[in-house]
Amino acid sequence: MRKSAKFSPEVQERAVRMVLEHQGEHGSQWAAISSISAKFGCTAETLRRWVRQAERDRGLRPGTTTAEAERLKQLERENRELRQANEILRKASAYFAQAELDRRFKP
Repeated sequence: MRKSAKFSPEVQERAVRMVLEHQGEHGSQWAAISSISAKFGCTAETLRRWVRQAERDRGLRPGTTTAEAERLKQLERENRELRQANEILRKASAYFAQAELDRRFKP
């Protein structure tokens, strides 16, 4: 399971912006990430994931954007709720159908 977010979205956005602005000053994007992550107190891998997601959100890298991932989660949640409602209705229908059959044949 994931731990709770240690860094606010504002801090994450600022760190990503710094990487994107200063990557030209370093030999590679990873060098910029390593340098900047130390200033924010996060691991380089954490900052790299933030940068990759920001690149996907801006259309610079292929993959699922944050908005698409959120929409997918919402649709999956809705689908799960509808399946549960259908199961409840199916069981209720079977119960009432059986009750109707029992009532008709009693003398």
